[in-house]
Amino acid sequence: MAQNMMLPKRPFGKTGKDVSVLGLGTVKFGRNRGVKYPGGDGFDLPSDAAASDLLDLALDLGINLLDTAPAYGQAEERLGTLLGARRDKFFLVSKTGEEFDADTAASEYIFTAEHARMSVERSLKRLHTDYLDCVLVHANRDDVNIIMETPVLETLARMKDAGKILSFGVSTYSVEGGCLAARLTDCVMLAYNVGYLDEVAVLPDAQKYGAAVLVKKGLASGHLGGYAQDAAGAADLLGENIRFVLGTPGVTSMVFGSLSPANIRANVAAALRAGTADAAK
Repeated sequence: MAQNMMLPKRPFGKTGKDVSVLGLGTVKFGRNRGVKYPGGDGFDLPSDAAASDLLDLALDLGINLLDTAPAYGQAEERLGTLLGARRDKFFLVSKTGEEFDADTAASEYIFTAEHARMSVERSLKRLHTDYLDCVLVHANRDDVNIIMETPVLETLARMKDAGKILSFGVSTYSVEGGCLAARLTDCVMLAYNVGYLDEVAVLPDAQKYGAAVLVKKGLASGHLGGYAQDAAGAADLLGENIRFVLGTPGVTSMVFGSLSPANIRANVAAALRAGTADAAK
């Protein structure tokens, strides 16, 4: 892809760094149980060679934001092995708070100061890096209580002061939780797509406080295309949704997960057609 055809970037809050308007989620790099993607549990994880090729493709297309988490199975360890010299080319986002048990395919949520410190230090070790660009609290649906009544944000703030993380935020579920995260942290991750607008009221607060906004479930966890009658209609629907999300003022980047080079290229092409370089302002 020609240089002038690469994805545009937007400022990531007040960090001084810019991120691509699409980010690559890596849950499929390391976890194939307890997921909500089409096909259910049991899809094959990519080989190291295939995963490495996907990282190269992302950079070639201008995607510099990688989203991972301890709850994504082996994803952090695999990225740590594969990134190598590419580490500093990516804006690396990980999380804390959710622990996934591969044997039971169940999650446990822990929001203590001790766990947050352990989790970040573990992520740094797994990812073979001395800093993370952003750490998000992997909240459950009790996001307001987690923000207001647990020490996890204060702990992350101290780790930011120590230089272990550049920024921190919360992956939320509610408008109240999202607005609190926008006011109190550097970033909020929220669900948003053409069929789900429940959390859109968070965006004005994010703009007011200068918080970055990462969109999760922008493609309805891969189910959006199922509303179309044929493959061409599905592609059109997905493209329109990407343009819808990225054209919404306040959105910094939409994170999607894919192991398909063709799908990644199609999503980037849709984002380029959107002409949304300035929509976040």
